[in-house]
Amino acid sequence: MAERREGRREEGLRFAQRIYAPRAFGLAAGGLCIGGVLWENGAGALAWLALGLSSLVWPHVAYQIARRAEDPYRAELRNLTVDSALGGVWIAAMQFNLLPSVVIFVMLCMDKIAVGGVRFLARCLAAQAFAAAAIVAALGAQFDPHTTMAEIAWSLPLLVGYPFAVGMVTYGLALRVRQQNRLLEELSRTDTLSSLPNRGHWEEAVAVAAASCRESAREAALMMIDIDHFKAVNDRYGHPAGDDVIRAVGAILRDALRGDDLAGRYGGEEFGVLLPDTPAAGAEATAERLRLRVESAVLEREHGIRATVSVGLAFFSAADASHTQWIARADHALYMAKKAGRNRVVRATATAPS
Repeated sequence: MAERREGRREEGLRFAQRIYAPRAFGLAAGGLCIGGVLWENGAGALAWLALGLSSLVWPHVAYQIARRAEDPYRAELRNLTVDSALGGVWIAAMQFNLLPSVVIFVMLCMDKIAVGGVRFLARCLAAQAFAAAAIVAALGAQFDPHTTMAEIAWSLPLLVGYPFAVGMVTYGLALRVRQQNRLLEELSRTDTLSSLPNRGHWEEAVAVAAASCRESAREAALMMIDIDHFKAVNDRYGHPAGDDVIRAVGAILRDALRGDDLAGRYGGEEFGVLLPDTPAAGAEATAERLRLRVESAVLEREHGIRATVSVGLAFFSAADASHTQWIARADHALYMAKKAGRNRVVRATATAPS
């Protein structure tokens, strides 16, 4: 539970960090927009002080509030609601000067939709409307929508710059989502123990290779590999040691194969290897080389575990009804290797086993 809470807090801190820079820029640019109206209206020192606090000080205070909160995400949502309330205050204080008011209103709506959708926007608009009504009631603010050319000019940094800042943050989030999706896709196709492709991904590659061989008469071979007496390893040394053996065999397969070859974990202690564009002599040499490398390796250091592998080798045949029949022939050859005494390579027949 504590780990979950800490993970949620870390996610909230990252959210607050993403908001910090756009808020600092947006409120500073909004300060210029509002300042242009205050200057034209001959505002007093108190108004300028309030503007400085809300546009230059508040962004940093808001970030510190979120950083120190137990739930930074919820704290940041409250800070964003305060942003909208401050916008309502200044829209009323500018006497609803048309262009600056519309620009501030739209920019504040933009980031609320990006963060929390329509429901969060509605909550922030309510805070904004309440704050504007409070200023009207307290100061008797008038309605003067006229915008001068100078006020238009002071509105341009917010009008041009803030959408760019929000767009950059949105792009960063989209990039992160794409990276996470790619990672999830990779994880879904990878066996976590051996770090090799899982059975589904490996069989897909075998199916593609079989279709290519059938269309272009290319040569290819399959190896089905099984760790000999693996159950005895688990029974004697425990499953963690057995897992280390599987990892070590997976690493040997990765290191010993060509770039175009594809090894995958087929299930349990069994592996499959696809050797595209490989003639019979080359495939047999590869299978024997793998067998010898496993035989000579220490697969688990703590107990000094060694093991051997049995290999079934099958070459693509146009007589195979499908790629699954090709795999079945290699698997049958593996069975024959184990039956013949293990720690050997057996070549499959060209016809499917009964």
